[in-house]
Amino acid sequence: MRQLKETARKIKSMEIRGAGRIARGAAAELRDYAGRIAPKDIGEFNKKMKYAAGLLASTRPTAVSLPNAVRAVMRYEGETVGEAKSSIKKLADEFINNSENAVKRIGEIGTRRVRDGDTIMTHCNSSAAISIMAAAHAQGKNISVIATESRPRMQGLITIKQLDSLGITTSLIVDSAVRYFMKDVDLVVMGADAITANGSVINKIGTSQLALAAHESRKNVIIAAETYKFSPRTILGELVEIEERDSGEVISREKLREFSNVSVKNPAFDVTPREYVDLICTEVGAIPPEMAYVIIREYLGWEIGEMNSDGVW
Repeated sequence: MRQLKETARKIKSMEIRGAGRIARGAAAELRDYAGRIAPKDIGEFNKKMKYAAGLLASTRPTAVSLPNAVRAVMRYEGETVGEAKSSIKKLADEFINNSENAVKRIGEIGTRRVRDGDTIMTHCNSSAAISIMAAAHAQGKNISVIATESRPRMQGLITIKQLDSLGITTSLIVDSAVRYFMKDVDLVVMGADAITANGSVINKIGTSQLALAAHESRKNVIIAAETYKFSPRTILGELVEIEERDSGEVISREKLREFSNVSVKNPAFDVTPREYVDLICTEVGAIPPEMAYVIIREYLGWEIGEMNSDGVW
């Protein structure tokens, strides 16, 4: 139980960050937790697994990859504890392997949209988005990247470190400069934490204003996202919850106490309308945002009828 709670804490505190890493971390923890516990019967085992799944899924409400990963593992079968454990291990390992392969495949597909000489703008830190740039660079395309700081957590610093290690020429800019530098950009490539059934994209705060600036400048916006980042619940109109994070990420509590009439708003994500997205690049192909429902229906394997009134699959 201690290890389970520690993993949940790391996901919640963003020690484990990034939608794909969160999903793989949750799947691995469910697998390992199942292997550690010694229940007296299958009933007790199922109860403990349900608790573990709920704990992990509740840590980051916006990252749809997390509950999708949990659901994928919790589809386990078995009439005995041994059979159930074996099923969980198989499902978790398959999910993790498919997730890792998906990022590579997205790079292979997405690089077809990158031209030699392109300047790409990106936001936050996305393994899927970086895979497109990495694949283009590996093909010998002379690309350069403009990366935002991505305040307040400064994930952009992770991005520039990864791009620099690949040998890709990169410029770091403050978030508020995206419109100023859009004139120098040929293509925008970003990741996603969730994609709704109508093709809207939920991603790091600031994504929507970058996409708006690109739309205004008639620059294409590509979203790189694994299929497990699509949200089945939005088929029935459920909104993706936008996580509000601690004010301490923006200003220290000591500094904030100097003010009598000031509060801090710190949403971690925003919603980009599908009208500002030209293409969503997944491991199963590149699609227009209007086809998001097809991904949910054909690749996630969950139909509307399988979801109960509480939103549980």
